[in-house]
Amino acid sequence: MNRTNVSLARALLRAARPWSLFGGILLYALGGGIATYLGYPIDGPVYWIGQAGITLLQLSSNFLREYFDRAGQPPFETRPARRVQRPPANITPDGENPEAATPDSTVPRGVFFQVAAATLTVGAVTTVLLIAENKMSPVVSLFYGLAFLLAIAYAVPPFRLVNSGYGELVLAILNANLFPTIAFLLQSGELHRLLAMISFPLTLLYLAALLAISLQSYYRDTQENRSTMLTRLGWQRGMTLHNALIAMAYIVLAVSVISGLPWRLAFPGFLSMPVAVFQVWQMNSIANGGKPHWRLLTFTALALVGFTVYFINLALWIG
Repeated sequence: MNRTNVSLARALLRAARPWSLFGGILLYALGGGIATYLGYPIDGPVYWIGQAGITLLQLSSNFLREYFDRAGQPPFETRPARRVQRPPANITPDGENPEAATPDSTVPRGVFFQVAAATLTVGAVTTVLLIAENKMSPVVSLFYGLAFLLAIAYAVPPFRLVNSGYGELVLAILNANLFPTIAFLLQSGELHRLLAMISFPLTLLYLAALLAISLQSYYRDTQENRSTMLTRLGWQRGMTLHNALIAMAYIVLAVSVISGLPWRLAFPGFLSMPVAVFQVWQMNSIANGGKPHWRLLTFTALALVGFTVYFINLALWIG
């Protein structure tokens, strides 16, 4: 494999954002798990067709985002790599943070549009298959359509919600709310309050994870006038919101228990609290001038959401 093919593969893999795809699989499984817990028989082919449609929708959104992120580059022109100046190595009260010197990809931006078009086409095929299985009821179509609109509006002008300051909120709702709901509806055909009781705390944790991950690029985002939730809030208020979201997630989970969520489903969610405490400690340490460990912070943010969803899935599917 020559260097060009290696660069293309790496660029496509990075643009696909594998961690978000894996998260989509876990969160989709949550909806299937709720259906299993409530006694609905799982239609295997429909489940996997729905999962394929969700993953293809994520890929389409991610590749379209990459295409429009490179708006200043001609569609099929390759450019030599350019080094980006590295800012200071520590976050400061002025909002600086480290960003490793990374070269611009030499892959033509048009490639990302072509791949996005391909994934959208295959995704449309999965929708046709669901229609053939008589699974696209009005309520399923409503949530499927909403997920599609949010995923496209997140990446594509004129909306480009990724750069609106609300992109993180859109992703949290899309992944932690709509994906489980779609999976559940494909099996049951109707909504249930367990969906809200379980998915809402996860939405808060997901949003907190996105805030933590975006802290590393805060300096670059402010320099390039890129509007994210963190740049809109400022790093201090963003950190405060991050900590509040994590606390609220567990409070909401506790309130859900009082409101009727079975303890056997809520308890697994509380098992991730030590990870949550460690994540809050890291954020407070950075806010107080400590040296940031970006890889550890990113891993902790992803692990908090991942472990919480995984443990609840175990209770739902095996319980």
